[in-house]
Amino acid sequence: MAKALEHIVRMRGGAQAHLLRCWHRAATGEARDDGYFVVKFRNNPQHVRILANELLAARLADLVGLPVPHVEQVEVPEELIAGTPELCVELPGGSQPCAWGRQVGSKFPGDPRYTAVFDWVPDETLARVVNLEAFWGALVFDQWVCNTDGRQTVFYREAGEDRYRVLMIDQGFCFNDGEWNFPDAPLRGLYLRRQVYRGITGWASLEKWLTRIELMDPGTMERVFTDVPPEWCGPGWEEGLEDLYTRLLQRRGRLRELLTAVRNSSVNPFPGWK
Repeated sequence: MAKALEHIVRMRGGAQAHLLRCWHRAATGEARDDGYFVVKFRNNPQHVRILANELLAARLADLVGLPVPHVEQVEVPEELIAGTPELCVELPGGSQPCAWGRQVGSKFPGDPRYTAVFDWVPDETLARVVNLEAFWGALVFDQWVCNTDGRQTVFYREAGEDRYRVLMIDQGFCFNDGEWNFPDAPLRGLYLRRQVYRGITGWASLEKWLTRIELMDPGTMERVFTDVPPEWCGPGWEEGLEDLYTRLLQRRGRLRELLTAVRNSSVNPFPGWK
């Protein structure tokens, strides 16, 4: 678990997340180092379950091999909230302080003082993104988890590279936001700029991602669900998580049917399909 130390800036978006500097355990587990996390709070204006969604979907996406931020629980001290007026959320009834305690944080790709991160790049740059095929995998994943938002991304460059990488962010509307159901609609989860799908020429282009989801070990999936704090899930949290896990297991068998509906939709997102 990371611990928040300092508020940096309010982020854009409906969940009203904040960028916080944190201490978190290094990958080796032997030390602690500085890190920056985009933190969503339990009293966000969308739904408390988007915290669970962020953790669950990011961990599942990581198992699939998609480029997603590292997500973990972030402990936000009460004294940091009290001493930082900017740490607030705007709700219909007015402004209120962000909740303190355990929140969800997505690791920022680098140090925001030195790492340039963009949510949009020109078409020429987009075509040269190092891991462009990740958009194909994200489409398969978003159909599986019923992401009812358009696919959200950021682009960044690692030190020494001259080309950008894409990072799949903002998993809060997976499982249909706080509803935890699966209202299928073929155009949901698509990235707004359809040119990222031009390289898809048939099922072979998607097979790697399909296979990773269809053959994912149920025990590994179950361990992801055991790491979700109950207070992120609302009433009936045990039954809700168990039902969500079961439906995701079953839904793996419908992936090709769901993607066929995407392919046959009015927008024709795969013009290169043969």
